[in-house]
Amino acid sequence: MDAIEIASEGRTVQACVSVIIVPERAISEPGYIQAITTRAGAHDKHEFQAIAQMAYFQGQDDELEVICLNGPGQIEHDGNTEDFLDGMVIFRSESGELGIALHKESMKKKLLEAAYRYCTRWVRLDI
Repeated sequence: MDAIEIASEGRTVQACVSVIIVPERAISEPGYIQAITTRAGAHDKHEFQAIAQMAYFQGQDDELEVICLNGPGQIEHDGNTEDFLDGMVIFRSESGELGIALHKESMKKKLLEAAYRYCTRWVRLDI
């Protein structure tokens, strides 16, 4: 599978290998969080849990790259396009760096917390 692309306003914002899509409604309804990766393997959910955890802690320390979006965004992967109109996308770039694409009116801290809680519970359900 090719890289996953985060696009907004007709331009590619970031090419990456893994993304966690966190819409605003995920703050109260975590079932709306989606995770996509270019790899398919038995340990993918552990990767997403690690990405969410690292993004949460790096976000607290203001060490996280933040790309602000002014308009709607799209995630393009494997010939499919997913729209996201609010919230954020946590991504791991092809070089391994973490960052987020955030709609400027979104609540970064609450969205990072929601993703971290969701991914942690997802891993614990199978233990």
